[in-house]
Amino acid sequence: MHLTLRQLRVFEAVARHLSYTRAAEELHLSQPAVSMQVRQLEETAGLPLFERLGKGIELTEAGREIYNYSRSINRSLQELDEVLQSLKGVNRGRLHVAVASTVNYFAPRLLAAFHQRYPGVTPRLDVTNRETLMRLLDSNSIDVAIMGLPPTDIDVESESFMDNPLVVIAPPDHPMADARAIPMAHLADEVFVMREPGSGTRQAMERFFKEQGMAIRHGMQMTRNEAVKQAVRAGLGLSVVSLHTIELELETRRLKVLDVEGFPLARKWHLVYRRGKRLSPAARAFRDFVIEEAPRIAAPIVASASVPTA
Repeated sequence: MHLTLRQLRVFEAVARHLSYTRAAEELHLSQPAVSMQVRQLEETAGLPLFERLGKGIELTEAGREIYNYSRSINRSLQELDEVLQSLKGVNRGRLHVAVASTVNYFAPRLLAAFHQRYPGVTPRLDVTNRETLMRLLDSNSIDVAIMGLPPTDIDVESESFMDNPLVVIAPPDHPMADARAIPMAHLADEVFVMREPGSGTRQAMERFFKEQGMAIRHGMQMTRNEAVKQAVRAGLGLSVVSLHTIELELETRRLKVLDVEGFPLARKWHLVYRRGKRLSPAARAFRDFVIEEAPRIAAPIVASASVPTA
């Protein structure tokens, strides 16, 4: 078979996304170029690799087989690249970090500080939702991820490196805005703006309310923290968010942290990567940097809130 690594790389991206458009965006290619590479691979294989189902595409049996091999080949090539980078040292190399959207409020500070220490390393940051983060970890497509709740259904290494307190937020003119030691029972009649199902913040919130024997009155559902904060500011309900996401709103007094009994909820930020993964020198350096420096870099955010401890 006269297939090429480029064809396999392009095919793997299309198969992973089940989308020519998203694969083209990821690979920085035009959609016709992606289609051509897949078509050439199909001609080499002598079998169709995708089939159309409505407006979407699915892998054929031959496509699934080639997808499995292409993932294995890509992982081997990635490991080879990491071995070669290790021979060059930390002063060179690439670093691919993916973070949950909540982490984006301090992740750029981490990468900026890391880049100052290791200017020869070229970092890439992907900010995404939890579902996509799981796919990136499962496919071993990234060096490391930073998230609140590590997955339990993927074989990963996970290291906590910093507190991630979850707090109840309200608009400044809310009747309980200046109250102290608010009993949980007082939240029973409040409507809550929610993150999407699967969100780590939502899971922690739902688990805590269940432990308290309380049901959550669901209001609007949002897929982004910015939308959640805007909804709360507009008076559409309360919400539970990471303290790290509201630094600006606390400084400008656009939101208020309610002093609710049992809050802040104690959670941790975690650095996560596939178990058994050979970390490149750049990834190892970043891992060590995060463990050592992240609490100091993010400390002003937490300190500015002056949130009572539970």
